[in-house]
Amino acid sequence: MMDQERIGKFIAELRKKKKMTQNDLAIKLGVTDRAISKWENGRGLPDISLIKPLCEELGISINELLNGEKIKKDEYEKKFEENIIKTMTDSKKNIRKANILSYLIIGIIIVVTVFLTIFFIDMNRIKNGEKVFFSTWGFDYVIPVSIDEELVSSVIDNYFVNEGFSEWNHPHEHPFISTKIYLIEENKIKEEYYVYCWVVGFNYYLEDNIIKEDSSFSIPYKFVLVEGNETFYIKDVVWPRDQPFYEEDMKKIFPASVRKEMDKLYHNDSYDDMKDEIDAQVKKYYFETVTS
Repeated sequence: MMDQERIGKFIAELRKKKKMTQNDLAIKLGVTDRAISKWENGRGLPDISLIKPLCEELGISINELLNGEKIKKDEYEKKFEENIIKTMTDSKKNIRKANILSYLIIGIIIVVTVFLTIFFIDMNRIKNGEKVFFSTWGFDYVIPVSIDEELVSSVIDNYFVNEGFSEWNHPHEHPFISTKIYLIEENKIKEEYYVYCWVVGFNYYLEDNIIKEDSSFSIPYKFVLVEGNETFYIKDVVWPRDQPFYEEDMKKIFPASVRKEMDKLYHNDSYDDMKDEIDAQVKKYYFETVTS
C-alpha cells in the first residue's frame, strides 16, 4: 500500500527546495492550495491526471514520487517493480471495496423491495377486508366482524349478574356491570367468536335507605361466544392470573393491539366513563327499588 505520509513529506521537501509556496504549486497544477496541503499532510494522493505534471514541476520521476524519495540508478528498476506491485495491490483493494459497497447497496435495495411488497400486499388485503399475511408493521389486523355489540355486551353483563355473583352478603344487594369491548374476532372454522374486553363490576346494597358499596373488580376478559336462536351463548371465559403470571397471561390471551389499548384504560377517560355508567345504573336501580 502506498505510504501517503511519506509521499506527502517528499512533495513538501521538493517544493521547498524549489522555493515555491503551496499556493505557487497549486497555481501551476490548477488546483487549490488546500489540495497541496492535503497531499503534504498525508491525507490523500494527487489525482492520476496530476501525477505527471506534479513530477515535472518537482523535477522527479513518477517512480520516485510513488516511492517517496530519490532513487539511485542501480536501484531504479527494483523500485519501479515494487511501485508497480503496490499500485496493483491498491487497485485490487479499491476494486474489492467497490464490489462490497455494490453488494451492500444491492442487498439494501432487495430488502426494501421485499418489505414494500409485503406492505402493499397486506394493505391491499386490509382494504378488501381480508386477514393480513404478515404481522411486520407493529399492529394486529383482524377482519371486521358484522355483529351486534350491544347484544354481546348484554350477554356478558347477564353472565356476571346471573353467574358471576352467587352469594350475597346483604339484603337488597345487586351487581352492576360495565363492559368495554376492544375487539371481536370470528373463528369461522370453529364457528365461534372471541370477544376481548375489559369488565368493571361493583356490588352495592341498600341499608337504612343509604347506598353502600360491598365489593368491586376491574379485570380484562376473553369471552368465547357461540351463536344460536338469534342470540349468543358464552362457551368459555378466560382472564389473566394475578402477579407474577399477569404479564405472561396477558400476552397469551390478548392480541398485541388489544393489550396496547388496554394499557391506556386508567390513563384516559375509559375507566371513568365505565364508572359513570355504573353510577347511573346504581341510582336508577335503587331509586326504583326505594320508591316501589
